[in-house]
Amino acid sequence: MIKRALKKFLSLDKRMLLFVGVLTGIIVSVVTVKGLAYTDSPEFCSSCHIMNNVHDSFASSTHAELSCSDCHLPHDTLVNKYTNKAKAGIGHVYFNTLGESKIPKVLHATENSAEVINQNCIDCHKSTLDNVAHDAKDSCSSCHQAVPHGSDFKTEDYFKPAKPGELLENKGGTLNNG
Repeated sequence: MIKRALKKFLSLDKRMLLFVGVLTGIIVSVVTVKGLAYTDSPEFCSSCHIMNNVHDSFASSTHAELSCSDCHLPHDTLVNKYTNKAKAGIGHVYFNTLGESKIPKVLHATENSAEVINQNCIDCHKSTLDNVAHDAKDSCSSCHQAVPHGSDFKTEDYFKPAKPGELLENKGGTLNNG
């Protein structure tokens, strides 16, 4: 049965086969690109009920025009981006199906995700960092924890004042005249 169908298919005009192949390639490419873009969107990410607060606070922030992957996935290589995306996706599927009881009320980035987010902050805000020293804390979110997800995402460490002399020693908040 399959052998006969294949033989019949291959007996078609070669131009028709080429046309069907190219058309199929275009359709698969467009669907793949559109699908990957949609999975980067806030609409896709907010489709899980646990992300409602995260999405609502993001939607009212100054970063609302960005896609979730702009901040949450690495941009150095496509392989790294999609590897991290796959890992996060598998984790999200697990927590939304089998591990729902283990989901915390307030979501925080994993250690790996926090590193990626911090690097993306630095990459996007490089001109600010070139003009104003931002080296008083360990990461961008040490001070900017509520960006872009609102005050519900601040930990108790956010409210602790800097150690005496910490900001002056590290020139935090002063113009970088060097």
